[in-house]
Amino acid sequence: MADPGYHRPPVLFTPHLETIYPALFRKVNLVKPVRERINTPDDDFLDLDYYRQGASHCVIISHGLEGNSTRAYIRGMARALLGAGFDVIAWNYRGCSGELNRQRRFYHSGATDDLATVVAHAAATYPTISLVGFSLGGNLTLKYLGDGQHHPAISKAVAFSVPMDLYTSCLEISRPGNWIYARRFLKSLKLKVRTKAAVRTDLLMADLDTVKTLMEFDNVFTGPVHGFKDAMDYYTRCSSLPVLPNISVPTLVVNAKNDPFLSSACYPAASSASLSVVLEYPEHGGHVGFARFDQKGLYWSDMRAVAFLAQ
Repeated sequence: MADPGYHRPPVLFTPHLETIYPALFRKVNLVKPVRERINTPDDDFLDLDYYRQGASHCVIISHGLEGNSTRAYIRGMARALLGAGFDVIAWNYRGCSGELNRQRRFYHSGATDDLATVVAHAAATYPTISLVGFSLGGNLTLKYLGDGQHHPAISKAVAFSVPMDLYTSCLEISRPGNWIYARRFLKSLKLKVRTKAAVRTDLLMADLDTVKTLMEFDNVFTGPVHGFKDAMDYYTRCSSLPVLPNISVPTLVVNAKNDPFLSSACYPAASSASLSVVLEYPEHGGHVGFARFDQKGLYWSDMRAVAFLAQ
């Protein structure tokens, strides 16, 4: 694996500081996007934020678990891509744009059909499309590419902080040292389910009150609601790790070795992927971190993605 050359700021001297600081304190000055709502084949909708400047090459950005298109890491990446001459679409998964989606289903780590819908919509305007994904969105991006039916307009992809093995990564984030993250995600997910269950009685999950971990949530809710037998079936069928050998477009995967969310399985050897995939594992970076304080607001991840997509 290539040495990506990231060096964390001395003040961010632990993986948790690297992860939490950008999430809480990063500010990104960026023009307001134009929001467009598109329909899905199953009569639901997806909300897309467009940053247009007349380019023929568009980059579609996919956010992480319980994120959305307004998060600082999304806006920061969009700002960097605009500066490099790309148009940008930052899309929101079902139920993540501030409005409940219509259908019973939500989003999940392997919902490549929704990404395919966004790509097909963009391809009607843009002859060339690249993909950038963070965390869950990174797994979604790699799964979409590795399943072998991606749109021919796709030219390149970049994925950061990717839980390529969903089962072991769920175990990792559920470790006692990561309780602050797991509790935050679980609280947000359960609230979203309860809010939607108030208007869709077919979504009422009697066991939700007893759910104490993310794996239990996936076993009770994510798996069954999205057509999987249980959490393990969901993790097995939606992990991107097994499909890395199938990816045919140039793709960069960047996972920091000190990422508190990722298991050891999320750092596969180069031989586990196709020749189109570049795997980079910097020593530091945390989870969706990679902060820099000396580049006019650009983070290292923004600069690395632009360099890969523009080369």
